[in-house]
Amino acid sequence: MDSSMVTAFGLVCCTLCLLLISALRKRCGKGKLPPGPGPLPIIGNILQLDTKNIPKSLCMLAKVYGPVFTLYLGSKSVVVLHGYKAMKEALIDHGEEFAGRGSFPIIDAINKGLGLAFSNGERWKQIRRFSLMTLKNLGMGKRSIEERVQEEAKCLVEALKKTNGMPCDPTFILGCAPCNVICSIIFQKRFEYHDQKFLHLMKLLDEKVKILSSPWIQEKEKPQSEFTMENLVCTVSDIFGAGTQTTSTTLRYGLLLLLKHPEITGKIHEEIDRVIGHNRSPCLKDRNSMPYTDAVIHEMQRYIDLVPANLTHSVIQDVKFRQYIIPKGTTIIPLLTSVLYDNEEFPNPDQFDPGHFLDESGNFKKSDYFMPFSAGKRICIGEGLARMELFLFFTTILQNFTLKSLIDPKDIDTTPIASGFGNIPPSFKLCFLPSQNV
Repeated sequence: MDSSMVTAFGLVCCTLCLLLISALRKRCGKGKLPPGPGPLPIIGNILQLDTKNIPKSLCMLAKVYGPVFTLYLGSKSVVVLHGYKAMKEALIDHGEEFAGRGSFPIIDAINKGLGLAFSNGERWKQIRRFSLMTLKNLGMGKRSIEERVQEEAKCLVEALKKTNGMPCDPTFILGCAPCNVICSIIFQKRFEYHDQKFLHLMKLLDEKVKILSSPWIQEKEKPQSEFTMENLVCTVSDIFGAGTQTTSTTLRYGLLLLLKHPEITGKIHEEIDRVIGHNRSPCLKDRNSMPYTDAVIHEMQRYIDLVPANLTHSVIQDVKFRQYIIPKGTTIIPLLTSVLYDNEEFPNPDQFDPGHFLDESGNFKKSDYFMPFSAGKRICIGEGLARMELFLFFTTILQNFTLKSLIDPKDIDTTPIASGFGNIPPSFKLCFLPSQNV
């Protein structure tokens, strides 16, 4: 080996040593981070994760390192929270300190830290407060919103009737309904499902393009104000994205589960016949008299596990958490799947079982572990609307139709297709057969 090769080899060895020392220093640097797997230089722990199912990988690591552990994605440290106790302690008991939003490089490049979902600090506080106030002023939480959802449910039924009982993919129609509810709140107007403007809006949402419209003023005279047109456009875009895609995916996934479990669907039909009948539309107060249907919808959300790894948080200051010190700015992954699939709270969590939300007498049973909308300061602002939509849409569909699968229910595959942050159901078709009682 000549001297040049020896020199090059020495440089490589020194570089690797420096990278390893740097990684160890970061691990033992400011703060006392929770334990976790040892990271490799540059790539961190990426080789220890199954990129096709990261939440599952994180749950496996929690079995080794405990409910609070540190992971390195590249050179960046991330603290993972696993299980209800850790989640509650962080997001609720220490809610203010854990209220930051973690970094999303792709989203940051598009939104530039604007809007509601991915903003931080004073900007996020002002925009969230303004959004809650505006949505309330536009009818959120009032009887008028329920009436809009009921109106949309009737339009949904009419659209489904036009399929004439033939096999159809429900994706488009189920996407239109919740989107129109948001339109009726933001724009005070609903659209026909084949209206060109509405179709364009749906396309923008699907492509995650910002909506270039807003009903609010700019405050040009206040350069420090957060209420700029760009910020408000991003906020409206966030509300449309969250209020449309999550609800429509849950509706679609829910129908697939009902096809898979016709005995459960039959019990819902019986409850609808007994409580509502076929001479009036379902209303929200019916939910109190329909514990089985309520339990099924809760179980759908639990089982679907729509956003298993949640949206990342970050700590806004150095935080003493348990016996650790988590430095300001550290990204936090609150693993929702670990709560929704807790096998003590929900026996046999891998089974779709409405009994998870029913007591021995058949009454609806609440659970603190039910947190598909997250928890704490960053909980979804549209939780109430989403729950209303799911109940009214499902009951109205089942009041008017019998669902028919194209294949034997036992052959239906409900395994989710991982896509980005969330789980989406496999593509499927079904027939909406008009109910004989209607």
